[in-house]
Amino acid sequence: MERPAGEGRPLLPAAGSAGLTSAGAVFIMLKSALGAGLLSFPWAFSRAGGAAPAFLVELGSLVFLVSGLAVLGYAAALSAQPTYQGVVRAVCGAAAGKLCEVCFLLNLFMISVALLRVVGDQLEKLCDSLYPNGTLSGAPLTLPWYADQRFTLSALCVLVIFPLSVPREIGFQKYSSSILGTLAACYLTLVIVLKYHLQAESLGSPEPPQPSRASSWASVFSVIPTICFGFQCHEACVAIYSSMRNQSFSHWVAVSVLSMLICLLIYSLTGIYGYLTFGEAVAADVLMSYPGNDAVVVVARLLFGVSIITIYPIVVLLGRSVVQDLWATPKRRATAVPEVHEQRSRVVLTVAWMATTLAIALFVPDIGKVIELIGGISAFFIFIFPGLCLVCMTGTRTLGPRKKAALISWGVISVLGGAFVCGQSAALAVLGLLR
Repeated sequence: MERPAGEGRPLLPAAGSAGLTSAGAVFIMLKSALGAGLLSFPWAFSRAGGAAPAFLVELGSLVFLVSGLAVLGYAAALSAQPTYQGVVRAVCGAAAGKLCEVCFLLNLFMISVALLRVVGDQLEKLCDSLYPNGTLSGAPLTLPWYADQRFTLSALCVLVIFPLSVPREIGFQKYSSSILGTLAACYLTLVIVLKYHLQAESLGSPEPPQPSRASSWASVFSVIPTICFGFQCHEACVAIYSSMRNQSFSHWVAVSVLSMLICLLIYSLTGIYGYLTFGEAVAADVLMSYPGNDAVVVVARLLFGVSIITIYPIVVLLGRSVVQDLWATPKRRATAVPEVHEQRSRVVLTVAWMATTLAIALFVPDIGKVIELIGGISAFFIFIFPGLCLVCMTGTRTLGPRKKAALISWGVISVLGGAFVCGQSAALAVLGLLR
């Protein structure tokens, strides 16, 4: 049996089917945005110097987030391309399209690292709850080797995640990941808000605001990579738009605005109440700041863990597809590949992807370092490529001089803003590794 090179990867209804409703489009946008990034928002609020400056940066970023989604939807309609990289290639040229594919691959790779890092953190806390730290005959109690995170995460990858990642199609996982991911995010937000208020009630009065270091421009802007990682759904937005039943521009803008506002509410509540609960002591993964034996928090850990176990295979599937697209020439794409060769390459790519991401996840001390890198790569999808598309589309259309100048100026501002975020996140990541 033979099949064309590359993997089929339809994660959404085909354009010729009934199509997504407005509610379905909003739900998938939320599913794409809400994820592991939510765990780091209290830490980001702490780095910004408090809830007020971090929230203001969120609001400012929201303008670029919605603008990027609107531009990408318009570009998708203009180019009739069903994928993000296809839109960039059609609107901005082959070189920009190739750069987009490389950025897409790097983004998927680093997201895989972040997902495994989150799973490792939850496994560590769960093992701590089973073997609480204490003293035995005056000596510290050491965890057994099989409770060590390096063993538990590696075993989970080999026994559970790898078998789910090898198949050519992801089947039910694309639906279960959507439900579990959204449920885990909403549950975590509810837990953090309730924990803060219950803690205040147990003390008899609300706790006074915890002291925070003075804000600086550098500390305030340092939260932008986390915001980019948390709100990023732009890679999937072209596929979502192409699958919608109503593809009018005004309707797409309404879907984008509603999705981002819901995300803003969930992320802001988590960031504010997580920061107020722990102050500057909050961990990069907020769940790590809670006791390991808290039953309500254990449920949150399990939900996030199971959700990520279903999301990781989807990321691997997309990553394999991008690798094959980058590797294959147009002639090779048109030729059929023997089934045995396709299966062999799929297994090799999966093993290489999982082994590399696992090694990095075990090496990185916390998820904050990974998020700083992902935030920089996400800037390409949120700021740079939409800005380039806007400039290219505006330059080829007949518009009034003032309108054309305004649109081109906004596109240039978007590109420059993305370059700033990318450079800043890279600098933060390097400085963090050197400390």
